[in-house]
Amino acid sequence: MDADEAKARSTMPEKDHWKTKAPYKVHDPQENFKVRYEASCHCGKVKYQLSRESPLDSKLCHCTTCQTQHAAPFQWAAIFHKDDINFTHGHHDLEWYDPTDKSIEHKLPCKVRCNFCHSPIMDEGRNMILLFPSLVHLKTEQDKINFKPRCHMFYGQRVMDVPDGLPKWSGLNNESDLIEDSPPELVKERERKREKEQREQTEKEQKENK
Repeated sequence: MDADEAKARSTMPEKDHWKTKAPYKVHDPQENFKVRYEASCHCGKVKYQLSRESPLDSKLCHCTTCQTQHAAPFQWAAIFHKDDINFTHGHHDLEWYDPTDKSIEHKLPCKVRCNFCHSPIMDEGRNMILLFPSLVHLKTEQDKINFKPRCHMFYGQRVMDVPDGLPKWSGLNNESDLIEDSPPELVKERERKREKEQREQTEKEQKENK
């Protein structure tokens, strides 16, 4: 914790200390936060930036919680580190919801929304954040490829079939049974290809940041 962050924490109630920590902490200009993407909620009150070229993972979730929380047959989610995001507006005007306890307190894990238009912003976990690519301004075809979903989760709870050829897991990916059009050998081949592309992308980013 730097001096400015310590000072900020000392002058605010303990319940508001989340404002000084990732993912809500605003990055200072001198931190050299490399802006790769920009995003916003429906009303534009909440705006943020992303620094990572590609999400750590991108998947489609068919669990019943996602269905009801998003009022949709499934949810498109991308996983990032908490330091990969930088809020530029409205980060202190958010609301939370814990679907397990049905609580609106800020406790992890929780769902985060704009408190004005109620657009889902992210799911905040203990170590990672799960963002919704439909809020991200994907300007090029490569941007769309970077965020392309890699699998379906909780497909056993689906309300509609999606015959897209992606791996389909009955529950959590890699921790449940593959179903539908997902032969194990094809899934392994795709995963090896994805891991190779991810390594190459990481090496490229590291070279650009030197």
